[in-house]
This record gives sequence, C-alpha cells and structure tokens, in this order.
Amino acid sequence: MGKNIAIITGASSGIGMEFAFQIDSLYTKIDEIWLIARRKDKLTDLAKLLETKTKVIPTDLSNPLDLEAFSIFLQEKKPKVRMLINAAGLGFMGSFRNIPLKEQLNMIDVNIKALTQVTYLCLPYMSKNARIIQVASSAAFLPQKDFAVYAATKSYVLSFSRALSEELRKSRIYVTAVCPGPVDTAFFPLAGKYGDALAVKELIMVSAPKVVKQALYDSHKKKQMSVYSIPIRAFGIAAKLLPHRLIFWIMRFLK
Repeated sequence: MGKNIAIITGASSGIGMEFAFQIDSLYTKIDEIWLIARRKDKLTDLAKLLETKTKVIPTDLSNPLDLEAFSIFLQEKKPKVRMLINAAGLGFMGSFRNIPLKEQLNMIDVNIKALTQVTYLCLPYMSKNARIIQVASSAAFLPQKDFAVYAATKSYVLSFSRALSEELRKSRIYVTAVCPGPVDTAFFPLAGKYGDALAVKELIMVSAPKVVKQALYDSHKKKQMSVYSIPIRAFGIAAKLLPHRLIFWIMRFLK
C-alpha cells in the first residue's frame, strides 16, 4: 500500500502553516506532508519543525508553468492523497478603481483558478474517506464594498466546494469549505496596502490555531462548511435571512 499523503497549499505562512503543524501532531496515519508555496526557504524552515516526513514543492500558483510542473509531478509519483488543503490565498482591500488591475487578476488566479486546478489535478489520486478542505472566508457570505474582487473569489470557493461535496458524496470523499472572519496572520498587513475595508476586524480577530482546529474537526464530521466564532456565525445567518441592501446600509456605519 502507498503512503498516505497530505497536500497543503499556502503552507509557508498563516493558516496553511497552521494546518501543517496540526496535521503533523494529530494525524498519525498521514505518512508524508507535501508543502506547497512560492518561498522554498520558508517551506524548508517549516519542514524542519515537523516530525512527519515532508516534501517541499516550491510552486507559484499564479504561474501556469508551475501548475503544469505540479501536474507532471503527480503523474510521476501517483500519490495516495488522503487530505488536500487548499489554503493559498491572496486578498487586497480598497476601492476597485484604486487597486491595480494586475493585483485584481492575481486574486482571481490564486483564489479561483489555482484552487480549482489543484483540486482537479489531485482528485484522481483520492479515494474513499479522503478529505478536501478549501479555505474560503466569511467574505463569501455576501458582496463587500472595498473588498469586491476578494469577496467574489471567496464566494466562488464556497459555492464550488458545496457543489463538489455533493458530487463526491457517493465516492465518500468529503469536502469542507472553511469560512473564517479576520484571522491574526500576515494577511491583513499585505491586504491593507491599498485601503482598509474592515474597520471592526480587531474586535473580532481570532487566532489561526483555533480556526484550523475547528476546520479539522468539521472535516472529520463530514460537514460542508466550517465557521469559527459566534460573531462570524451570526454574520452568516444574517447574510441568509436579511436583505443584502439592509446589511450594506448597516456596514456603512461600521467603517
């Protein structure tokens, strides 16, 4: 029998790195963790901290050539993928007209195109009881002013994940979309260089370990969605029950 592999994109920092730590400490049946991100040095540093055997795969997910190389690598190795964690993500806050077009398109490339392609490429190597965890965001719950493209990309991740969950149910491959609110990572310093779309984020900020622990628990329970913290759960319910125009009006006063 082949090794049980966990593949993590965006593993060099933030939520992706935390998934690596928790899978390493909790999942004794995972034989090897494949770490994917752009920065080889950071992946190498992370690998040294893990007890599970690792494979460092430097990959720029916005680069089609890198994704093609990953596809070839999968064909050569034919891994037994037990977990796929798509944690790579890119976001910029601010007015749509003020964020450079290249940055907007990079968000689409990483958050939508790469996530879709990595999922598609890995799926043939997954079987019964495998898990796919897609990191979306509470921004997926409704359109957000000054977070327009990012929120739209995360809406795609949530919708895609829920549909894929239904498609794969008979194969007993389970998909969970993780929809956190603000998480205390390096995301916001980078995301805020063109503006700040979430003035209340400090009040509802949570830690990456808590989000990841909840995500792994919900994946184990075969849930389609994982939402950590009461405020974000309440936000999700409000987005379902209240007219979005009313929520937009309320959010104007939170700026």
